[in-house]
Amino acid sequence: MAALLLVAMTLLLILTLRHEAGRAQEQVERLAAEAAGQVRAGLLGAQQSLQALALPDAPSERWREDAAALLRRDGHMLRIERRRADWQLADAVDSPHGPPLFSQIGRADIDFDAASACRAALRQSSPTFSSSYFVPRRDATGLEVMDLCLPVQSGGRDDGYLIATFSLPALLTDALPVDQARHHELSFVEGDGARLARAGPSRGTGVYRADSLVDLPGSTLRLRLDSQAGPPSLIPNLATALVLGLSLALFALLLLLARDAGRRARAESALAEALAFRKAMEDSLITGLRARDLQGRITYVNPAFCTMVGFSAEALREAPQPPYWPPELVPVYEQRQTQRQAAPSASREGVETLFMRRNGERFPVMIYEAPLVDGQGRHTGWMSAVVDISAQRRAEELSRQQQERLQATARLATIGEMASLLSHELNQPLAAIASYATGSLNLMAQPDETTPAMLHDALQRIAQQAERAGRVIKSVHDFVRRREQLREALGVEQLIEAVLPLVRLQARKSGTQIDADLPQPAPRVLCDRTMVEQVLLNLARNAIQAMEQNADPASRVLRIRVRQTHERWVTFYVADTGPGIDRELGARLFTPFFTTRREGMGLGLSLCRTVVEQHGGAMDFDSPVPGTRHGTEFRFTLPSARPRTEAGADESAEPQTLTP
Repeated sequence: MAALLLVAMTLLLILTLRHEAGRAQEQVERLAAEAAGQVRAGLLGAQQSLQALALPDAPSERWREDAAALLRRDGHMLRIERRRADWQLADAVDSPHGPPLFSQIGRADIDFDAASACRAALRQSSPTFSSSYFVPRRDATGLEVMDLCLPVQSGGRDDGYLIATFSLPALLTDALPVDQARHHELSFVEGDGARLARAGPSRGTGVYRADSLVDLPGSTLRLRLDSQAGPPSLIPNLATALVLGLSLALFALLLLLARDAGRRARAESALAEALAFRKAMEDSLITGLRARDLQGRITYVNPAFCTMVGFSAEALREAPQPPYWPPELVPVYEQRQTQRQAAPSASREGVETLFMRRNGERFPVMIYEAPLVDGQGRHTGWMSAVVDISAQRRAEELSRQQQERLQATARLATIGEMASLLSHELNQPLAAIASYATGSLNLMAQPDETTPAMLHDALQRIAQQAERAGRVIKSVHDFVRRREQLREALGVEQLIEAVLPLVRLQARKSGTQIDADLPQPAPRVLCDRTMVEQVLLNLARNAIQAMEQNADPASRVLRIRVRQTHERWVTFYVADTGPGIDRELGARLFTPFFTTRREGMGLGLSLCRTVVEQHGGAMDFDSPVPGTRHGTEFRFTLPSARPRTEAGADESAEPQTLTP
């Protein structure tokens, strides 16, 4: 009775304290949600005010006056900028309520988050907030801020951006009423709990704390409210808890006495059901269970074990020695059992051994054994779980045989891949050799005073193409074996000039014009010359063939451009004026052996992308060509060949992402 009363009073007291703690926590969560809503409403209200300034034709002086007036009204806003479409700063106004925001570090040095938000705003055609970032100040402190970017459009075209910078601490200051702000700490935190900005007279105790998300277009802030209140006091609730506890304990005691007899009957029934349930569970197992005493005699087996070995439970319990031991292994098993009895181990690691069925069949099993302990904690024997692993061993053998067959198939596939690549890549230089040889024979049939020079030039071309065929064989051989190709620093004009003669031969047949656009001075790249020339030649030939099928002869123009798009990367562009590529075909364009031409093999574009990726670059395409309604433009990047001293300053740069 004393124990029951003590437990009841303790539980009631705990419940009371938890109730008060729950009420305090609910209040903190409600205040956190209200503060988050206040912050979001303030930012969206500022967004509406800023939209009045997003006029593309507003004069600079008038715009600066309106921006300064808005900064005086809104203390959360620290700076308003107006930038042109090329990201150049047009105008900027700082808040009059404090020193200029970017006085310690220039705006150009920390505008990455603003630029990212503006790119997202331009894609979505709507205002977008940036991630928060830290701005240091001259007094060895700093401020956590975030930007709002509004795209400015005029006549359906992008005319620049309007950027406003907000102070996170200022947003927190006005998020709660004054009476609540005196008792709570409000802060913006990161995912790991680190504070970005805080407001409040002092730190919270961490007992009652709630987080709420401020969901903004393009960004999400985590707002945390931490109350200064501690856990509920014990003394004011102790008397009430004792009275309630005593009353409920006495009432419960009467119920327990009245129901004692019924509980005893139900307990006996439950015990019988539990025994029946355990028996049914043991009978349903497919794992064999075996119990043995300290002398090694079997005291219990389940039906699964009897089915596994083919002996009945009575035969196993009455046998002086296990009948499932193979006769040739009986001495070994007896010795092992004697050693276990002399030095019992509590290890439960599985042991693989061999058993024998009643019909004499041997089969492997895995035995997991644990000590069997009675109700007084005494070691009385061993409990074993026995798993038949004969099917697993057969599956492992079958898997090994299949693996050997797969390896043989992989070797055959590699040989086929190499043969296909050689057939595809040698077709171009051999076709050029045949064309030059035919031209030479025609010149010899109708000689004149220019014949020797033209023959010399044609034979020189034949030699170059034969040498090129040899380089293709070596490069494709190294490519299939995944070896590192020999790379050299070359000017892009050397690569273009090497493939232009072959491109012009095919272009003349179809009446295609070639437009090569190279910057001066031309950039240099670090590459395997033979493989990159093959990439350019494949892309040019594909473009000409696309225009031959579905383009007006007067509008067939092949454009080859090269641009230094990044200090570490050079981008090549090959564009045609053909019909373009369907979206469904574009998804499979780089798949090996996929082609839309009857005579094609489907390896050209797959090989091109692989070569570019082996150089560390990337390949992509646009259809139609940007700025037009037709055509296709393929782009790929190669590493720029720069002096080592320049490269060391940007070793961590990633390959440039191809964008339209």
